[in-house]
Amino acid sequence: MTTDLKKEFIKQYGKEATETYFSPGRVNLIGEHIDYNGGLVMPCAITFGSYLLVSPNTDNIFRFKSLNFAEQAEVPLYGEHQKTGEVWYNYPVGVIAHFLKDGKELQGLDMLFYGDIPIGSGLSSSASIEVVTAFALNDVFTADYSRLDLVKLSQSVENKFIGVNCGIMDQFAVAFGEKNKALMLNCDTLDYQAVDSNLGDYLLAIINTNKPRKLAESKYNERVQECQTALAALKQQLDINYLCDIDADTFDKHKHLITDLVVQGRAKHVVEENDRVKLAAKALSNNNLAEFGRLMYASHQSLRDLYEVSGLELDTVVDYCKTNPDVAGARMTGAGFGGCAIALVKRDAFDKFSEEVTAYYSDKVGYAPSVYASLIGDGVGILNEVVGSK
Repeated sequence: MTTDLKKEFIKQYGKEATETYFSPGRVNLIGEHIDYNGGLVMPCAITFGSYLLVSPNTDNIFRFKSLNFAEQAEVPLYGEHQKTGEVWYNYPVGVIAHFLKDGKELQGLDMLFYGDIPIGSGLSSSASIEVVTAFALNDVFTADYSRLDLVKLSQSVENKFIGVNCGIMDQFAVAFGEKNKALMLNCDTLDYQAVDSNLGDYLLAIINTNKPRKLAESKYNERVQECQTALAALKQQLDINYLCDIDADTFDKHKHLITDLVVQGRAKHVVEENDRVKLAAKALSNNNLAEFGRLMYASHQSLRDLYEVSGLELDTVVDYCKTNPDVAGARMTGAGFGGCAIALVKRDAFDKFSEEVTAYYSDKVGYAPSVYASLIGDGVGILNEVVGSK
């Protein structure tokens, strides 16, 4: 892969790249829709991601080319840096603008991007591009940002420059990921624990439903509001700041305060999912993949029935997984209403799994999913330092 990319860089720019960087995508293994409720999430970096090859120039121009998109750009170092429509290079331009706003000394750079994350799949291709750009600029121009600074900077670019109100989980997982480790992260405090997650005979199957996620944003905002309603009701008797400040037992004793049963169900999912993340960390660190798989199925059922963010496509994938003895567990991952499901599948059975889930899904839904095999990989780095990337 890197040899081909280096040849492509020479072809595009007529000179050799001085450095190659890689930043992964991510999946959330468990802990869905609780980041905005003060709870724990458990993402991991995957072995798909964004490659960036660079070479400084003396023209005071940033040149952007990608092997995935036709659009190219030349942006003057000292020009105005603004978002342009919906083009891919808005992400790196936003990062550069942030560096300059912070007073960092930059010079021109020729940049070639290539990503093998499926676009629009919910595997954080945008965070991957932001973080790889920030890491590269920090390295090339010795900007002295810490890794956590780069995470916060990249999230700020997404929020303020791109205009997407995302949390910090994606950028954090992409930057801090470790091979064979999941990150149990509190998105509020940014305290985290790297949890040993040796998948042994299993790998992570990522099943992209290929359904456009048109509902996700409006329903997401609706769920946030419902959780705030539930929190306000519980605060009548409990001194808490977030739903995840209580466990399932405490919730059961006070759930009568939430008179709307739908809203009560939303809060029940949040509290129990937060407990599931803690149990999942214990299961993974004890190499108990059967228990982890059980928790994945329980998470999906809760997201389907209590939080109502699944749908025919995601449910069809998980329903099939339950019938396959080579699958330890499966669940939807991400905001829902499309996007991806993940499954823990025996490595030597992956090809058969891929064929069968594709046939089952196509029969029920009417079109095929895309199925990928991944391991848990490292976070952003110089490519020859990134273990486990392709």
